[in-house]
Amino acid sequence: MKYLKYALGIVAVLFITFLLFGLMKPKLYYECEIMVEKPVAESWAVTQDEEKMSEWLPGFLKIENVSGTPGTVGSVSNVYFDEEGQEIIIRETITEIVPEESISMSYASDFMDMDYRMTMTAINGKTKVSSSTTAMGNGIISKSLLAIMGNSIIDQEETNLMMLKKTIENNNKNYFPN
Repeated sequence: MKYLKYALGIVAVLFITFLLFGLMKPKLYYECEIMVEKPVAESWAVTQDEEKMSEWLPGFLKIENVSGTPGTVGSVSNVYFDEEGQEIIIRETITEIVPEESISMSYASDFMDMDYRMTMTAINGKTKVSSSTTAMGNGIISKSLLAIMGNSIIDQEETNLMMLKKTIENNNKNYFPN
């Protein structure tokens, strides 16, 4: 019986410590960037091409417009992903868009909400693609998991941007016919 009390005490301390992570770090903010060997116009076109999204967003299935005009401020879409055989739906709202320069979106899911911004900057015929993200868990358990998983989430964004770089640089679709 004495060992059971100790074990329960240890489990309680670990659980409280886990919850404290979420209280101490309720948001995750990170920035990433890549340099692409293509001009801004083509880089922008590739990122906006739904047919190319599965090449740089792992598990991407489709986008379904919910309201508003797709690709414009205020439009709301459901973005579908396959995550290990389970369909995940994330609600995307475009909050700002400056073609060939930047796009800002908010994402909502059961687990977390995210504010995401992607910017493109022309540098000597190349494109610097930068992303900045603020993520917040929905509930204390989600916040604690987010605080613990932060590095893997940042790693995933870096991987996505490297895959985007490859997708843009290998693009052979002509977005600007004469």
